[in-house]
Amino acid sequence: MNANLKKHQADISFKPAGQFEETRFEKVHNVIFSTAKEGSIKVAKEIADLIIDKQAKGEKCVLGLATGSSPIKVYEELVRMHKEEDLSFSNVITFNLDEYYPMTKENIQSYYYFMHQHLFDHVNILPENVHIPNGAVTPEQLHQYCIDYEHDIKKSGGIDLQLLGIGRTGHIGFNEPGSHLNSETRSITLDYITRVDAASAFLGLDNVPKKAITMGIRTVRKAKRIILLAWGHNKASIIRKTIEGDISSKIPATYLQLHQNTTFILDIEAASELTRINTPWLVIPCFWDEKLSSKAIIWLCQLTGKSILKLIDEDYNDNGMSSLLAQEGSAYDLNIKMFNKVQHSITGWPGGKPNADDTSRPEREKPNKKRVLIFSPHPDDDVISMGGTIDRLVEQGHEVHIAYQTSGNIAVADHEALKFAEVAIAMNNCKDNGFMANIIEQITSKKDNAIDGVDVRKLKGLIRRGESLAATRYIGIPDENVHFLNLPFYETGSIMKKALGQEDIKLMCNIIELIKPHQIYAAGDLADPHGTHRVSLNALFESLEILKTKSFMNDCWVWLYKGAWHEWEINEIEMAVPMSPDQVLKKRKAIFFHQSQKDGVMFQGDDIREFWMRAEDRNTKTAQKYNELGLADYAAMEAFVRWHY
Repeated sequence: MNANLKKHQADISFKPAGQFEETRFEKVHNVIFSTAKEGSIKVAKEIADLIIDKQAKGEKCVLGLATGSSPIKVYEELVRMHKEEDLSFSNVITFNLDEYYPMTKENIQSYYYFMHQHLFDHVNILPENVHIPNGAVTPEQLHQYCIDYEHDIKKSGGIDLQLLGIGRTGHIGFNEPGSHLNSETRSITLDYITRVDAASAFLGLDNVPKKAITMGIRTVRKAKRIILLAWGHNKASIIRKTIEGDISSKIPATYLQLHQNTTFILDIEAASELTRINTPWLVIPCFWDEKLSSKAIIWLCQLTGKSILKLIDEDYNDNGMSSLLAQEGSAYDLNIKMFNKVQHSITGWPGGKPNADDTSRPEREKPNKKRVLIFSPHPDDDVISMGGTIDRLVEQGHEVHIAYQTSGNIAVADHEALKFAEVAIAMNNCKDNGFMANIIEQITSKKDNAIDGVDVRKLKGLIRRGESLAATRYIGIPDENVHFLNLPFYETGSIMKKALGQEDIKLMCNIIELIKPHQIYAAGDLADPHGTHRVSLNALFESLEILKTKSFMNDCWVWLYKGAWHEWEINEIEMAVPMSPDQVLKKRKAIFFHQSQKDGVMFQGDDIREFWMRAEDRNTKTAQKYNELGLADYAAMEAFVRWHY
């Protein structure tokens, strides 16, 4: 690490959240915060301090601003400071990084719309001081427009502080892989992965523009100060490559290693693959608790290609784990302890096995027949994520309830809704069916990814409801045990949701109090691309905090499953439920009932396979990992982690 960067570290106010300091692997200064909110508040404070300092000197403060989900909480905090602490933006000049092309200002997906929605409409910035690339310039004007945008930045005195996010391709702004170190403001063709990541906001990949206008790498690097924000597991891999990898045009963000005043602001999830976080035993002395020991031993098995019981002293000593070996005495003792832990996580009785010693089982024996409440953020996460386990719970006689937290209506394509509306009219044998005719008119005349009207959303929600009931009936759950909460935070008709509110929490508390469950299952997948899983989980956590003093909660255990995007690591898994080949097939059929979510759905994420294919692949790989560690060979496994409230 060079001397200038070390000096910069001593000057900044950010302090790391964890016990680990930066290591020799890291080439960019970074600070890890417990949450995105905490990090965002710190960044907003630095921006505010810069604005105030410039005001005191009678100078303009030039900010380079980013869009996307990463800076939203920074903007929220700046707005709060303006309203509650009189932070003035009268001396602020802004230049936004990029804009889709072509794109009109009125389009709700435009960055012009985004910036006004989240910041400019709520502070006292002068309109003439706001600069956002114009996605509506003609192709003939575009080249000169980019030159002029670059000139305007230079004329303002250059950017004092540049705020950045990072894409999974490593792009900053829209500088996609292949961008040159000396590039300036220009038009660019978007990478396929970038367009896939934007597909949810545009309600489908086909609606995402293929081009954009972006500041160049050179433009960004001229900023006096750069802060890059990254939140969540989805950013962990590219963050590790950017911070620890070599400079390469294949990952444009690595060019920031050449900037002398750059800080990456990360939450724990985005930092999770950094060497000092993921494998700290390779860089520092460690305190070996059970959690870290388990992680290290599973990592060692995967590194060496050995099962747990085949590890030897040399394997531990050669891979940074000699202190663990010294603490425990021998590889034999370590191996036996770890083997038993992993083996005891496997159970074919997710509700507990009646009349059996439950000392080393994941779940309690009693009560033999449990009330089970499964929360599903969307109306298909239940069968996608734990369809085999649900089947086991039903077959073993437990009272199983499913609570769908949101309607899932925005994930229904217009052509699906149109099909149902036309069938309804045909069934009524009346072309003038007012309600359905109105829906057809709204869908066929919709422009620029406009938000669906209430009636269209209602129909799309009913489609998801009908599919859910078909799936739960197939598994054997009575209709009266299927609950549709339709949490209000979701009902905006767009990818942007409302904040979690008291009505959401009330609905969650009501269903928990109604069922009085012995088991709760919920989606713990915080890497969900559009955030609904995260908000739904927060709704559960807040509800449990309210209800935890209730007597029935003394006997309620909470198990978290992952969604369609990821799986728990083996060292994290506390309950693994094996599935037979027949159960794998039954789970697949249950997923098939969600017809509107097949064949290239809107929220596909970075995997083009259908959800049933992803689920089967993930469940098969989990079983394979257990087998490679020396455990039994199953067709597939679903995994859970217990959450303690």
